Amino acid sequence: MSELRIFYKDQEKIKVARTISTLKQIDKKDIIWIDLLDVSDKTEDTLEGFLKIDIQEDEEMEEIEMSSRYIQTDDSIVANSNFLKENFEVEPVNFILKNNILVTIRDADLGSFNETMKKMFVNTRSFPTGYHVLVALMETRVEKDADLIEDTTDFITTLSTKINSNDYVDEEVLIQIKDLQEKVTVIRQNIMDKQRVISNLMKCDLIPDELQVRLTMIIKDINSLFDYTRFGFDRLDYLQDTFLGLVNIEQNRIIKIFTVINIIFLPPTLIGSLYGMNFDFMPELHWQYGYLWALGLMVLSVVGILLIFKLKKLL
Repeated sequence: MSELRIFYKDQEKIKVARTISTLKQIDKKDIIWIDLLDVSDKTEDTLEGFLKIDIQEDEEMEEIEMSSRYIQTDDSIVANSNFLKENFEVEPVNFILKNNILVTIRDADLGSFNETMKKMFVNTRSFPTGYHVLVALMETRVEKDADLIEDTTDFITTLSTKINSNDYVDEEVLIQIKDLQEKVTVIRQNIMDKQRVISNLMKCDLIPDELQVRLTMIIKDINSLFDYTRFGFDRLDYLQDTFLGLVNIEQNRIIKIFTVINIIFLPPTLIGSLYGMNFDFMPELHWQYGYLWALGLMVLSVVGILLIFKLKKLL
């Protein structure tokens, strides 16, 4: 869905325009934030000419090196950051800050953007410039990451309970562990990406001093999220080791059963083989009770082996 939103100040209120032609009717000093959601190249070209900025193509945002995702000039900031969607897919977002105006370019609808827009209308005084909007977007995104980590932790707890409560384990559990490990990895990479951007913003002399405290708090939140992701990795490694241990126990139990069965039937097989030999001289061959004798020996051998296993606590 293509959508353009221009947030600007009108006295004490924040209003939204949705057409590019509105730019000419608004004083540039009143513009706070321009959000481009999958807009056309023509709209981007018009905005580039109006603000004197350079909007990156989608391929450029995806291919740019992590170390080069933040660029600062004398009057502008260009930052690229990946935002996570609900299905853990990564959506690159381009941020451009110039003359107190924030421009965001993205191709997917993101919950953190929608929540920030709601905050703007509820508390308009907290968003006097685009710098404030950018910091609010980062705060909301980190909160979303914390929610994702919390949800993932709940899944890990549920999976741990499932493993501990079932005597039988299957490959589905291992697949779930692998899926959770990948999700935690994606979250950690996303948090690291935010850490780089926030750290660079804290060094930027264009950022208002009043926002430095909020940026510091975001860094502290990010560091705490790193601890949670590390804890998640440790729990998943523990669950994986537990699962593999249970699989080994199950395999050993099966091998043990087959071993006992083989040992139990080995003496009767030996007895049957002995009396199946075609020797001319075999005392029990013409004996009236020879058949019962052979069966009795087989039964006694089986019972004797079972008793020995029982005494040795092998059964």
